[in-house]
Amino acid sequence: MRAWIIGFVAVLFYAVTHALHRGMTQDLVRPGVFTGWVLFSVIMFLALFNIRKKMPMIPLGSAHTWLLLHVAGGLLAFSLFVLHTGSFWPTGAYEQVLAFLLYLITLSGIAGYILQRIYPARLTETDLEVIYERIPAEIASIREKAEQLILECAEKTTSDTLPKNYLNDWRWYFKKPRFFLSHAMGRNRGHFWIRNHGETVRRYLSQAEVPYLNELTSLAKIKNRIDFHYTAQSIMKGWLFFHIPVTAALMVFGAWHIIVIHVYAV
Repeated sequence: MRAWIIGFVAVLFYAVTHALHRGMTQDLVRPGVFTGWVLFSVIMFLALFNIRKKMPMIPLGSAHTWLLLHVAGGLLAFSLFVLHTGSFWPTGAYEQVLAFLLYLITLSGIAGYILQRIYPARLTETDLEVIYERIPAEIASIREKAEQLILECAEKTTSDTLPKNYLNDWRWYFKKPRFFLSHAMGRNRGHFWIRNHGETVRRYLSQAEVPYLNELTSLAKIKNRIDFHYTAQSIMKGWLFFHIPVTAALMVFGAWHIIVIHVYAV
């Protein structure tokens, strides 16, 4: 319901702005100044979303409502830009830079919305909570447990089959996050890798070594879930590090554009 209300308000806001723009054109008033200020104000409002995310303790509405406002505001800003310039691609070099930045923000915003709809839900499905900065330490801890397990296997079973297999294959897997592209695309290459390597070596193990392999594969499955957290959180953080600087650049260029317009007007 909130989405419909916010969408209706955004459409109404654009309709009123468009009507005022046409009225100013007929009255021989400079409508570009008016729509420019309206567009810049909307962009400033969009920038508040990142500030709101950094202050969740302040009761300024739910994060979901702010996300809806951000999406509606982004589409509104794109529409206002076309209204302001009179075309999808303006002629002036400086205006083209502004258009390029706005289109980058719009496309990255759409990509970010898709990411926010996909990855958080999939991260919840892993039944695992991992702080991004702690992922290297978590993987190191799992690797240490795996190596201790292999040493214990070698000592108690007096067999080197599983230890050699660990050195040849499993050590590579436990060294760092793996299968980034597969996790990013929602595929299960990591799961299949664990299953295939486990089943391949299982046929050569003695009965005493099998429990150690089972524990090793359990550790590998936990790491596979952590690897997905690493992939998803890296992508979302990477998107943020792109979207915010481009927005800041647009605001700086837009502010300078306003200053220049008003200086020449004087």
